[in-house]
Amino acid sequence: MTDFAATRDAFRLPEGITYLDGNSLGPMPRHAADRVAAMMRDQWSEMLITGWNRAGWYVQPRRVGDRIARLIGAGEGQVVMGDTLSIKVFQALSAALRLRPGRRVILSDSGNFPSDLYVAQGLAETVGAELRVVAPEDVAAHTTPDLAVLMLTEVDYRTGRRHDMAALTAAAHEAGALAVWDLAHSAGAVDVDLLGTGADFAVGCTYKYLNGGPGAPAFIWVHPDHAEAARPCLQGWMGHVQPFAFDAAYAPAPGIERMRVGTPPVIALAALDAALVIWEGVDMATLRARSIELSEAFIAGVEAACPELTLHSPRDPARRGSQVGFRHPQAYAVMQALIAEGVVGDFRAPDVLRFGFAPLYNDMEDVDRAVAVLAGILRRGLWDRPEHHRRAAVT
Repeated sequence: MTDFAATRDAFRLPEGITYLDGNSLGPMPRHAADRVAAMMRDQWSEMLITGWNRAGWYVQPRRVGDRIARLIGAGEGQVVMGDTLSIKVFQALSAALRLRPGRRVILSDSGNFPSDLYVAQGLAETVGAELRVVAPEDVAAHTTPDLAVLMLTEVDYRTGRRHDMAALTAAAHEAGALAVWDLAHSAGAVDVDLLGTGADFAVGCTYKYLNGGPGAPAFIWVHPDHAEAARPCLQGWMGHVQPFAFDAAYAPAPGIERMRVGTPPVIALAALDAALVIWEGVDMATLRARSIELSEAFIAGVEAACPELTLHSPRDPARRGSQVGFRHPQAYAVMQALIAEGVVGDFRAPDVLRFGFAPLYNDMEDVDRAVAVLAGILRRGLWDRPEHHRRAAVT
């Protein structure tokens, strides 16, 4: 049985703060600072460059990847860490395109995160492909015989809408295409089953629900059926079969290792590794059930106490990730007022209040306090103060 009281205690949560923004940045695990300090003190300081072998820095991307694999329904040796999510999107998408020669269509949806669409647009322009973007509900109808790659984010970053990974992957395969999935709002939030759904490629970030810290490295997964054939356009020395032979010509490493690019971020991986310790013993089905319980209670509370807000997420929890959005004409100012009162969510343009629910550290007391504070702000008009309307660089 998953002990959520114990997992909550494993985080450093500031006194007086109700934190509902783990879908943007997870809080700091209590042991992360000590883990990073120990790495710097005992490894970098004492071992210097020998730490690549003695401390295992070189194999760290695979070792940490194996910890994530269990959380996303992947197998051992199938996930590797490194670089940013946009780079991993580019790698996965370019590799998938090369596996479907003669086809040039990439299909995505208008709810996808803009950065993914920018990457796809740039790649399409470079290699002479076509990017088609349709409404989320129309994706299945557009899996046509000319399709090369279906590229989707499983959980919509604004609405929390969750695609049916199994059904859409099957539709892509029926059309002869491959499926690339972005798990940015899925990994650590919902019960993902990459092998079970037959997905071809998947990528994700680790600073949200996995709590790796700001700028934590991304991950990439390739289905075993493609692992020895996949060739991304972005090929780096760490993905070479013999990196330290320093050959002028690229030759891919076996399996997922070829998806490595440059030198891994060792310090960041130490922090992420500390965060992933908390996941040991966490059952993903139990986590998902708790997530639904929290989000359902929040929706019911907000709709009862805040009639001026409009639900922007699917009402059916099976079609929703672990976040909830509500709309308000002055959503930015309302969110700033909430943060000033110690309830931290975030805002997404043009008018969405977004709240993430992470069962590792969120509980019903968080839900009740968030509803009460939000209702009080709206009732008293506390959002309509000049300081709450000033836009910061990061919204």
